[in-house]
Amino acid sequence: MAKIVLGMGSSHTPMISMPPDLWGLHGERQDKHLRELISPRSCEVVTYDQLLAEADPKIASALTLERFTAQYNQLQRGVAELSKTLRAVNPDTVIIVSDDQDELLFEDNMPTFNVYWGESIKLMPWAVPEGTGPAVKAAVGGYGDVEMDVPVDAALGKHLIEFMMDAGFDVAHSRYLKEEYGGSIGPAGYVWWKRETKPRSHGMGHGYAYVVKRIMENKPITILPIGINTCYPPNQPTPKRCYQFGQAIRAAVEAWDSDKRVAIIASGGLSHFVLDEEIDRQLIRGMQEKNGEILCSLPKERLNSASSEIRNWITTAAACDHLDFELVEYVPVARTAAGTGGGWGFVRWQ
Repeated sequence: MAKIVLGMGSSHTPMISMPPDLWGLHGERQDKHLRELISPRSCEVVTYDQLLAEADPKIASALTLERFTAQYNQLQRGVAELSKTLRAVNPDTVIIVSDDQDELLFEDNMPTFNVYWGESIKLMPWAVPEGTGPAVKAAVGGYGDVEMDVPVDAALGKHLIEFMMDAGFDVAHSRYLKEEYGGSIGPAGYVWWKRETKPRSHGMGHGYAYVVKRIMENKPITILPIGINTCYPPNQPTPKRCYQFGQAIRAAVEAWDSDKRVAIIASGGLSHFVLDEEIDRQLIRGMQEKNGEILCSLPKERLNSASSEIRNWITTAAACDHLDFELVEYVPVARTAAGTGGGWGFVRWQ
């Protein structure tokens, strides 16, 4: 039978690819205008100024290039360590658990769980419009800088879909990408406005492309992309359902008539666009203790906006319950005085 021999979790923040001297600039130019800033205290959408008013004044004194540089170096060590581990284990297939953020999925079709099982999936570098600032230019390369067709384990994908249907998970599936993608999101739940994305060419989502670019160093192992609608109401899965889904992934792999060695990687998170160190550490404790009760009971009202990607980690942790957990790096970063930024994590199960 096949088996999961390695698990990993990695943040994919742009700050991993952005020099630390641009972190403050990125925070100033982006965060003050974000509509998805959610207060960890009220769990409500707030403006930057509201967030600043409730933030600890000590945050501002820590916004130094020296501190940013030390944190940037921690992020690079986290990426390098996971990359080294993946090369050393050298699995046959890598399941990537991530999510879509206005890339390929919109409200014409937003599945809770989706499995891509085509023979390959295209990675396309992000187009950078003229006049794009240096911070964004530095960031987008971390989501792919070489166009390529990444091989997909279609046989595992088919098996996993069929297993999930028998196991009570009505998963969606996809087998190819269209020429163009576009559509709208919202209003629904915390997304209180409607936002439009014009049709454009787009390859695999950034959460998957990051793994190929940074963790696999543009030398892709065969992958199986699994998508979770972490971000968008009203059909986000609960933490408990994500945990159950992860358990089912492991059961599916072990029921597969194959001798392949499989890895599974959670891509995204932890808390952002506002740092919520408390929820990050609850997640880490649940993973360290292999405590399904903690992981299933993480408050879903604190898993909105980009912090919702914690669901990818809950799923992966459940699939790796038979392996030993190790925290490689946890780097809580505030890049503005309001506490915007995030908790960036790197973990592995072996």
